[in-house]
Amino acid sequence: MTAIKVLLVDDDPLVRAGLSFMLGGAEDIEIVGEAADGAEVDALVDRTRPDVVLMDIRMPSVDGLTATEALRRREDAPQVVVLTTFHADDQVLRALRAGAAGFVLKDTPPAEIVAAVRRVAAGDPVLSPAVTRQLMAHAAGGPGDTRRARARDRVAALNDREREVAVAVGRGLANAEIAAELYMSVATVKTHVSRILAKLDLNNRVQIALLAHDAGLLEGTDSL
Repeated sequence: MTAIKVLLVDDDPLVRAGLSFMLGGAEDIEIVGEAADGAEVDALVDRTRPDVVLMDIRMPSVDGLTATEALRRREDAPQVVVLTTFHADDQVLRALRAGAAGFVLKDTPPAEIVAAVRRVAAGDPVLSPAVTRQLMAHAAGGPGDTRRARARDRVAALNDREREVAVAVGRGLANAEIAAELYMSVATVKTHVSRILAKLDLNNRVQIALLAHDAGLLEGTDSL
């Protein structure tokens, strides 16, 4: 079994020690480095090549949002999971828009943090529908006119079937649920999701959900 390589980024040494202890106990996870500030992240990623970065949002010099944006611009970008003390926070939402695969609260039980790292390493977002709904509701009263217009221009590139899949992703449905609802195979759903990501230049399913929300595609649906 190839271990999941994890980089810890948090300015609190006690938080890093706790994360290192709980993750280090998992046989399939290897802590390859630690950083106390976002300014250290780029060089550490070059040296350690992590699969997943656990990233604190608030740090004294370079914050986690700035570091996440820089990481996601890399061709070999690792997955980023945001560490936060808040369920709904503008900076968390900005990090997700920048390409973070999800977030976990710092007081999350150890087993759930381990599970989150495994999920992200496997390509699945760490964001429940309920939490996504809360974040979207928190986002400055919803998307403004300019953001909505931009989002609608982008989703216009999708064909009807891709749009249906994007709406289903935005509603928080898993691939199997989308397949059952839209009468297609799970493999076909995965193909559509991959095409949506490529067409819209997005990083993950979280960004599909956010864009669908911004474009108004989820209005009148049983969303998130």
